[in-house]
Amino acid sequence: MTDIQPPSTPSSSLPPLCGLGGELNAAQALIADKRLYPVRDPAAFTSLRSVAACALHMHQPNIPAGPGGSIISNLQFMLEHGSDGDRYNATVFRDCYKRLGTIIPTLVGEGYDPRIMVDYSGSLLYGLEAMGATEVIESLRLLAVDPRYRVCVEWLGTAWGHAVAPSTPVQDFRLHVEAWQHHFAAIFGAEAVARVKGFSPPEMALPNHPDVAYGFVKTLVDCGYHWVLVQEHTVEEPETGHSPRHPHIPHRLVCRNSEGDEASIICLIKTQGSDTKLVAQMQPWFEASSLPHATIKGISVPPIVSQIADGENGGVMMHEFPPKFIEVAKLATGASTPLMNGTEYLEHLAAIGITERDFPILQPTKQKQLWTRFTPGKNNAHQLASTITELTKSDHSFHMEGGSWTSNISWVRDYDRLLLPMDKVSSLFYERVLKPKLPTSDPRYNEALFLLLNAQTSCFRYWGEGVWVDYGVEFCSRLQKMLEFAG
Repeated sequence: MTDIQPPSTPSSSLPPLCGLGGELNAAQALIADKRLYPVRDPAAFTSLRSVAACALHMHQPNIPAGPGGSIISNLQFMLEHGSDGDRYNATVFRDCYKRLGTIIPTLVGEGYDPRIMVDYSGSLLYGLEAMGATEVIESLRLLAVDPRYRVCVEWLGTAWGHAVAPSTPVQDFRLHVEAWQHHFAAIFGAEAVARVKGFSPPEMALPNHPDVAYGFVKTLVDCGYHWVLVQEHTVEEPETGHSPRHPHIPHRLVCRNSEGDEASIICLIKTQGSDTKLVAQMQPWFEASSLPHATIKGISVPPIVSQIADGENGGVMMHEFPPKFIEVAKLATGASTPLMNGTEYLEHLAAIGITERDFPILQPTKQKQLWTRFTPGKNNAHQLASTITELTKSDHSFHMEGGSWTSNISWVRDYDRLLLPMDKVSSLFYERVLKPKLPTSDPRYNEALFLLLNAQTSCFRYWGEGVWVDYGVEFCSRLQKMLEFAG
């Protein structure tokens, strides 16, 4: 433990990514069995035609591109160094991050009942704090804390640094999930974190390798999450290997590892592709309005259309979302197809006797092919690897790279320049920090974790080349120097 170099960045300037476990556990225990939303009369709920649940995803990476190589938000870099277009977009983005703090109170004050879910990465929250965007943080605080508005806005948990779950080491992804909770609690309070029941995976990426998928779900459950949002084409029905036949009802995502252990969590299915126009134009509500009732456990219930999109990216989202959201929030208030958040919908189902065990089962895509050739058991990891190799050779469409919002990006292939140093520093972090159990109160722990989480953001892989890969490599280099033996 003493071999780790002292922190190079003042601990006071870094976000608290650990050390609040006791407070979080106490808050979660206090809220565990409480309903977070007012539940309608069962007859009133089942008489609804349908429900629409929309979410906005917000993210900016941090980059080592400030003065002297200091770490700053990409948003700040755009404001200070970009072209005229970049500076313009950065200004609009900044407004997008805070505007719900005005839209929601205005609608509520006018007597309407808006609903929206939001997912803010930890790296974005840190970047906003570091660049002094206090008006954004205070706008978000209103939505996270004020009882008048927190029923309208459901916060979704995510990975702090926007890491892609299928290709991030399981123990590191858990660190991302826990770090987001600690950081969010430090900003908005432990109770605000305890109210976060749904999880939004970065890039909608779901692992399909059995051991990684199991670790993913177990992490979410261990961290107190009740449900996860999944992309329609990343899951399959175990019996058929086909996409879900009923994507507009909740399912149970069940993941088995190579030893036969199972972990499960409720999942809501995000249908269709990831097009910001779907949410910017509130298409999920219009789609839901045309759906017939669904059946769960022999009970006729309103189906749910779930959709998420970038909350700031693209002209349609930047400029057309606010008036369309306001229009639909007004139309949906008191209508047979209301806007409803994910946890709210699940609480309504629970109130009429429908719980997790009643939902149909799904598993990550491609697993049916695997389970027909492989039987889980103790010490079967080597056999699993051999089976995967055989299937990959015999079927060019088979892979264990997971699925995400797009099938065009594997997040693994052709990324060796970054993945190799990422894997190296992940191993070093385990050997120098996790294995010897360096106290989370040690400022070296927090800085090393900060560098690790930033290095693993999907942004450095999305573009595949150029300065973005350079940024990721630089984060890895800094962490490696910190973790290697002095001298």
